[in-house]
Amino acid sequence: MVELRASERMINEVAQELRSLEEGVEWFSALGLEQQESALHEIVLYLMQAHVTVEDGRKGLEKSGVKATMTPAVLIVREPILERIGKIAGLPQQEYLKAFRVLMSTFAVTDTRRRETQCRGSCTHAWHNLS
Repeated sequence: MVELRASERMINEVAQELRSLEEGVEWFSALGLEQQESALHEIVLYLMQAHVTVEDGRKGLEKSGVKATMTPAVLIVREPILERIGKIAGLPQQEYLKAFRVLMSTFAVTDTRRRETQCRGSCTHAWHNLS
């Protein structure tokens, strides 16, 4: 079995609701600024790989606890989605926590959709077999 990096495991455990979003927020908040930036970019990569949609962004925003008027929230519900998620990851550090909540919640929606469609029954992805 493939050993996952700590950040990869945490992000996927939150996405699969093996850990709560609040546990993810605690983990993220304990990271240094460079590590936080790296985690945001890692989530963006996962969103791209899972083929995120604006509809995923809307559903994720509802779960994130971030007000719809905040910058990451405004960006996640607009096309082109791949450009927008990149902008969210590139926001200033005072926006990192809101960016994490929005990106992480959106990844949870996107990854759930992917697991229920593309990976149903025969998935061998290490990150989809955590429980």
